[in-house]
Amino acid sequence: MSMLRWSLLPLLLAISTGAAQTMTIASRLGYPADAKLLILHGDDLGVAHSVNAASLDALARGAITSASVMMPTPWVTEVAAWAKAHPDADLGLHLTLTSEWETFRWGSVESRDKVPSLLDADGTFPSDVPPVVARARLDEVERELRAQVERALAMGIHPTHLDSHMGTLFANGDLIGVYIKVAHDYHLPFLAVRDLPPGVTGVPLAPNDVVLDNVIIAGPEVPRDRWKQFYLDAIATLKPGLTEIIVHLGHDDAELQAVTVNHEPYGSAWRQRDYDVVTSAEFRQALRDHKVILVRWRDLQKLLAQR
Repeated sequence: MSMLRWSLLPLLLAISTGAAQTMTIASRLGYPADAKLLILHGDDLGVAHSVNAASLDALARGAITSASVMMPTPWVTEVAAWAKAHPDADLGLHLTLTSEWETFRWGSVESRDKVPSLLDADGTFPSDVPPVVARARLDEVERELRAQVERALAMGIHPTHLDSHMGTLFANGDLIGVYIKVAHDYHLPFLAVRDLPPGVTGVPLAPNDVVLDNVIIAGPEVPRDRWKQFYLDAIATLKPGLTEIIVHLGHDDAELQAVTVNHEPYGSAWRQRDYDVVTSAEFRQALRDHKVILVRWRDLQKLLAQR
């Protein structure tokens, strides 16, 4: 995964709220208006058994409150089986239009002949975001996103929200528009933060859409020997409002080392570090010390029905 993946977040995920929300999310959920609400979220379920094992364990233990599933990936059936056994689990969809690993590839859920602009010559998604932005037809993007949602429903995964793998759907206003359209049509909340970047206009936000105040994620610039401190500092400086911390969980084993070969950022050791942090007693104590209230996307989903 290139650094572009998360450099997109602060600039291209943002949505202008205008007058859409006159009450804070905390108030709408029944908490004090100045509460510090936090979603602890794991990305990339379905990529590998190692990612599933670490992420589902963290969900079951309450070490994270939410996770999202990549429907084109080879281990998604394992997630579906777990979801059926844990119907209250908070699982969203990590809508996917890229396939970033060097030797471990996937393509569309929709038939290839119906989404040719989304695929490379070998039939897999591009490895990075710019080729998607340059080549993808918007009607084919929408077709593929809907196919991913429908596959999840058919497999017994009832998503609580939508977000975007590698930030692809946040790359410009047209893609954001398709993303929000699909979310609205399936009555799902979606990952978005406040304030539009320059040049992005006309985003179709509905009055009851839930907009986060901040998203925090460890990037390649974080020193590897200060990994836990990065997260402890994030908790210590958390501001009132609704924040999501995104982690990438996995076990540093032979399978995940092979999946993420030649790619240290977001790779096998990286995911083990994230898992070790969120399951640590020190991290849990920090949440208590700073009076952080953990919430789920399922809680936010209920707000969509409020009028």
